[in-house]
Parts: sequence; structure tokens; C-alpha cells
Amino acid sequence: MRLFVALLPPPDVLDALVHLQGGLPGARWVGRDELHVTLRFVGEVDALTASELDASLGAIDAPPVELLLRGAGRFASRNKPRAFYAAVPHTISLDHLHAKVERAAIAVGLEPEPRRFTPHITLARVKDSPIALVDRAVAELADLSFGPFTLDEFVLMESLLGNERPVYRNVARYKLH
Repeated sequence: MRLFVALLPPPDVLDALVHLQGGLPGARWVGRDELHVTLRFVGEVDALTASELDASLGAIDAPPVELLLRGAGRFASRNKPRAFYAAVPHTISLDHLHAKVERAAIAVGLEPEPRRFTPHITLARVKDSPIALVDRAVAELADLSFGPFTLDEFVLMESLLGNERPVYRNVARYKLH
């Protein structure tokens, strides 16, 4: 199973994000059902590890998470763009939950995440888009602002890779209180 842990924005935010998509040549836009904030990418694990992770995540005691969307950004490597995203500023509740999810993953034997946590919602994969156009799209969304909104759950999701795009399936939901 290929897993990740995520926060799912409310329907009105998803609708607004989908409305922003378009106009970037070479972009592969993310579908509405795929928009999320990744708390922890898990990757391929066997059924036993998935079950242990589910139990570990289920033991997390954390308050609801307050999220904001502010502006946009991009990820690139060697000056080649990879992703175009809506930026999610760090909040105390978001960072608190992220740290607990990371500890839960390590507790079941997963390696610590080597990358710094950069909360975001990927809007498009942009490997075929010129970096100047991606930078222009980032600048055009500089005034993007949604929230704050509160989320009272997080999810463990499975990513099923397909020809066109991945299909995400909720494996488990965890309440925040």
C-alpha cells in the first residue's frame, strides 16, 4: 500500500481552489478529490505496517487544526518546476499535529521524514511548464487568501497510481478534539 497522512479542506475551499486552476501551459491540474495538505508521506508499506500506523495515528490526542491559505508557491529542482501550490502558513495547531503524526510514524518503524515540513495544497504538477510562466502564476496568486477555517479530523489515505493521475482512497479518519 502507498500511504500518506493528510488534512482535507472543506468543500467551499476545494471549490474555490478548483476555480483558480487553468491558464498555465503544460500544467497537469490536480482533481478536486485530490486536493489536500500532506502531513506525512508514508510511501509503500505492507499490510502489517499499515495496520500498526493506523493504530498509532488513532492514539493521537490533538486539538482541531486551524488552517489558512495565503498566496502561492512552487517547488523546483535544478531550476525545473515540479509543482505549483496554494501556500498554507504554519500555525501552532498545524505544527503540533504534524509533530504528533511524525512521532506516530517513527513509532511504527518508519524512517524520519528528511524534508522540512512545508504545508501546501498542490494545485498542479508543472514539469512541462516553463519556470517563468510558473513564477508568473505564483505572482498572480500573491493575494490568495482563504480562512482561517478549522478542521476536526485528519485522514490516512492510500494512493493508487494510474495512467492519468493517482486515485486517492480514505483508509481511516481520525478525530481531533
